[in-house]
This record gives sequence, structure tokens and C-alpha cells, in this order.
Amino acid sequence: MKAYIIRRLLYMVLTLFGASVLIFGLYALTPGDFVDNNPKLTDERKAELKQMYGLDKPVVERYFVWLGNAVRGDFGYSLQYQQPVTSLLGQYIWNSFLIASASTLFTWLIAIVIGVISATRQYSFFDSAVTIGAFAAMSFPSFFAGLLIIKFFAVDLGWFPPGGMITTGSNATGLAYVWEVIDHMFLPVLVLTMLGVGSLTRYFRTNMLEIIRQDFIRTARAKGLKEKTVVYKHALRNALLPAITLLGFELPALFGGAIITEKIFNWPGVGQLYMQAFSLRDYPLLMGFTIFLAILTVVSNLLADLLYGVADPRVRLK
Repeated sequence: MKAYIIRRLLYMVLTLFGASVLIFGLYALTPGDFVDNNPKLTDERKAELKQMYGLDKPVVERYFVWLGNAVRGDFGYSLQYQQPVTSLLGQYIWNSFLIASASTLFTWLIAIVIGVISATRQYSFFDSAVTIGAFAAMSFPSFFAGLLIIKFFAVDLGWFPPGGMITTGSNATGLAYVWEVIDHMFLPVLVLTMLGVGSLTRYFRTNMLEIIRQDFIRTARAKGLKEKTVVYKHALRNALLPAITLLGFELPALFGGAIITEKIFNWPGVGQLYMQAFSLRDYPLLMGFTIFLAILTVVSNLLADLLYGVADPRVRLK
């Protein structure tokens, strides 16, 4: 296991290096930048600013300067906000993590429960309804689902605020502040959960159907064990093992997928920050957020692989 971890860490370094080349190259070779995007600047002022920010240097030289600073945790300055990228992301990343973690929790709980019930009642009315509902949830674009939910829950019923993180002008503290944040995050979490639960439900249903047809499940039933014990102790435990690997992709995907959702609900997270930076071509901020997603992805996958080895001794590597 020790040698396996060392190899994976080396692969992580190589993967992140490759990701950094692609990320920097993508943004560096895109026509236009923050300076060119400002029509109010004269050509002389643009040339002065490009020299100040190092945008007049060759792409390869700029990459290695950026990479050397990134290794030390310095991803440069946001040209739009005139703040270090790391501190700027730090102000917003926890807001995004709040709705990402909440939606991940609810998505997995709902998907596991519905997937198990659907598998144990195959071809029933419930199973058919789940199949239709899963495909319907997967087919909704996030922006359409968000606007539809705002229209229904916020405008028509008035149950929840349509956007933001707290009420404008609010001075709430303590538990009142916590409840206010929960009230505002309900709708974006609902959208992210609805969009993610469809595919995950189908995944768990398929895994459960495969497991409950195996010989050890027949043996457990032949021994006279209760059906609940067979399903939830033996079948579900084995069906969850492949999902550990899937969990490694969930959180990075939610950070990336929440970009549009945060914009729709005016949630002050990195998604909305990314959209603003993209429209103004604030490339240092864009590269910092994208490399953050890359780091989160490789670390999440490493943890998922290690957890899989711990959960299933059959695949544990020496």
C-alpha cells in the first residue's frame, strides 16, 4: 500500500503538470485579454499595462513564471479585483462548498434510498415512476430548472427568497443568521440535487440489480435471513463499493456545475465569480479557479481509491 500511495502521488504531480500546461495554454492563446477588453484605454495605456502585468512576454516564459509562483501558492493577481487570486477565491470558496456539500449529501441519500427500493421492486409502478423521473431530471438544463423553481417556489408561493445568501440589509447574527443562510440556500441546493439524483439513482439501481442476482445473496436467503438483512446488510454494502470511486468525481463536478446555478440564484460563490471573470477575460482568476478544480479532482480520486482499498480487502494493494 505504501508503494501504491507513492506511485499515485507521482501520478498526481504529472497529472497536475499536464493540467497546468493545458489550462495556461488555453487561456494564454485565447484572443484578447483583460487589457484588450477595455475599450476606454488608449493604445499607449494598453501597452503600458501589458508590460506591467507581464502580458507582453512570450507565452512559454509567462507559463514558467506562473508555474513557479503557483508551486509556492501564488496564482497571481486578479486584474478585475486587484487582489491576490488565492485570497479572492478564499472569500468565495466556502460559500460554494456550502451548497456543494449540502447537495452532495442529499443527492446521495435520496439516490441510495430510491435506487434500493426501485431495484427490490423491479418492474413495479414505483420502479417505472423512478425511471421516468430520473430521465426527466437528467434532461432539464440547470438554467431552466433554476428559473422554473424560482417562478414556482419564490414568485408564486413565496416560500423562499429568489436569490442571494442573506436578505438585503439584514443584520442577523447567531442562529438567526444561520437560518437565514439555510433559507436562501434551499432553492440552489434543490436544483443541484434534482439534477444529480437522476443519474445516481440509475447507477445504484443497476448495481443493486446486479448484486441481488449473485450467488451469495441466494445463499443468504436460503439460510433464512430476513429480506431487510439480505438487502441492506449484504446487497447494499457490496453495491456501495463501486460508488466510492464515483464519489471522487462528485465534489469537483459540483463546483464546476454550480457555475450557472450560482449565477441564476445570485449566490456569492466562486461560480458567479468565474462567470464575471470570464466575461472580462480576467485570466489569472480563471486559471486559479480551474487549477483548483484540477487539484480537487486528483486529490478526491486518490482518496476514493484509498477508501476503496480499505473498504474491500480483495482489491487492497500491498
